[in-house]
Amino acid sequence: MSLSPEQIAHLQDDGFVIQRDFMEAEYLRDLQVATERQFELEGDAAGSEFKQEEGCRRLANLVDKDELFQRVVAEPRVLDAIAMVLGDEFKLSSLNARSVDPGAEVTQPLHADMAAIADERGYWVCNVIWMLDDFTPENGAPRIVPGSHKFRELPDSNAAHPDEVLVTGRAGDIVIMNAHAWHGGMPNRTEKPRTALHAFYTRSDKPQQQYQKQLLRDEVQDSLAPELRRLLALDDPRNDELSADVAVRSGFLK
Repeated sequence: MSLSPEQIAHLQDDGFVIQRDFMEAEYLRDLQVATERQFELEGDAAGSEFKQEEGCRRLANLVDKDELFQRVVAEPRVLDAIAMVLGDEFKLSSLNARSVDPGAEVTQPLHADMAAIADERGYWVCNVIWMLDDFTPENGAPRIVPGSHKFRELPDSNAAHPDEVLVTGRAGDIVIMNAHAWHGGMPNRTEKPRTALHAFYTRSDKPQQQYQKQLLRDEVQDSLAPELRRLLALDDPRNDELSADVAVRSGFLK
């Protein structure tokens, strides 16, 4: 079990929980280096498989780009926590990076990922934020409205919510978030970027945000262990039907 009873209660009641010091120092450094290297390699095209955003650097389709990122999405302790939200049948929807530029006045509207509303089966989206930098009130730590995953509706205003809180932490922490909860990134008013990975999972009966079978190179798919192939739904005909028509540039906020 990756979460304590108290953490499970926070995830169920508030819609999110922070796991402190989740990444060991060497692993954190490796992820920081790999992410910055990928930004440099892709240059102005970074994030183009999914979306680009003014005031931010974006990366998408990261499972295709480094074995370190494959390790991120398949981390057993994370998958245990995802199952608490989505049940046992889920798959990776996407792995992205978002880095808010220094001084960027970028405020995301409150949203649920993929504009998802829980259905008769329950919750179907869950997001894990891997903090590659400290998250502070000054550098764009995301806001979240605790308990809003239970509202079964989407926010109708971009204004600040009276119950919203900032999700702060240190590099190496992760946030497990029921992505039906209303949340959004905030401005970075510091002189350094604020970078995170977003590992996004969805229930198996829903489409992937980024259709992994279409995006991953053949040689990468061929190299993956069976467990990771299952997590990416590469051999699932049902996922082909669900996800094949989903545009890579969906426009959904992440």
